[in-house]
Amino acid sequence: MKQRKKLVLLGSCFGGIGIILGAFAAHGLESIISEDAINTFETGVKYQIYHALFLLFLSTQTFTTQKLNKILFWLLLTGVIFFSGSIYGLATNELSSFDFKTIAWITPIGGILLILSWALLFIHIIKKSS
Repeated sequence: MKQRKKLVLLGSCFGGIGIILGAFAAHGLESIISEDAINTFETGVKYQIYHALFLLFLSTQTFTTQKLNKILFWLLLTGVIFFSGSIYGLATNELSSFDFKTIAWITPIGGILLILSWALLFIHIIKKSS
């Protein structure tokens, strides 16, 4: 499968799931977790949606290479799962028998991966324009 198609598929998947989770936070969680926990959950949704749009943007560009797109795909996939996924777990921790606080250390790793994806694109563009 072409790398650009993978970017579109991942972006679409993240976007659709993000909308579902946002609606779930607004309508399904409001009476069972605190307002602070809902705000935390919504932070995960926002970052997931931002990166869904980033993936869709990347899929339309011709200034990136196949290799860069592959690296960005994996950074964004892992970053969103670690960052947003752990935030979802932490925000709803009281609803689960699993203590998500034990894996809270993956949240900043996910954030670093997301930052790294943006930085790699930035560096690629600077090098290409030189």
